[in-house]
Amino acid sequence: MTEPTPLDPFVIEQIAALSLSKDRPLIVTDADEVLFQFMAGLESYLERQGYEITLKSFAITGNVKHRETGIVVEPADMKQLLGGFFEEETHRLAPVAGAADALARLSDEADIVVLSNVPFAQRDARARSLEDSGMPYPLVANSGLKGPAMSSLASLGGRPVFFLDDIPHNLQSVHEAVNDVHLVHFVADPRLRKLVPSPKADHISSGDWEHTASHISDRIRAHVAA
Repeated sequence: MTEPTPLDPFVIEQIAALSLSKDRPLIVTDADEVLFQFMAGLESYLERQGYEITLKSFAITGNVKHRETGIVVEPADMKQLLGGFFEEETHRLAPVAGAADALARLSDEADIVVLSNVPFAQRDARARSLEDSGMPYPLVANSGLKGPAMSSLASLGGRPVFFLDDIPHNLQSVHEAVNDVHLVHFVADPRLRKLVPSPKADHISSGDWEHTASHISDRIRAHVAA
């Protein structure tokens, strides 16, 4: 395990406000491409702005171009585009099929926290979207790799601990920061799932909430029976 990097004070504040039980398993899940259809929403937004994305690799920067000229958007401009996307679309992203029902069932067995790298300014919009989509679970808006935040969350909750994310380096970060975490590499969009590199950490890969919920429930039952 590597030494965790310092957490942003706002992340610390959000985690401190949580009420987690040492007697219940803990499920920590990302939001974009796990609970919400991030790529579908981004594509729609880019089209309205006069851009298009070509999914040639598991990345946004370098894959977006001006629709009329075909010129690839530079990284600095892409950052601005993504900022506009989160400002305008965070509250409008459609939920991933089955996510709300699966989490509702799992909430009978475990505490659930949403750990999202949504910009801090859009945290409240994401919280409202979770509520409106039938997923009214505590939200922690994070910045950077998720290992440090996950380490803090795992120290507060019970066992077993689960972490779900679409980004390989977040899974690897959590794998290095938390000793006994069960990892789920979840990518809802099937086009992205074909492109994403496999993380080095042990994990299961999924894009289906029914399969994921069954896997988590089985792990919880196995832990109780041990």
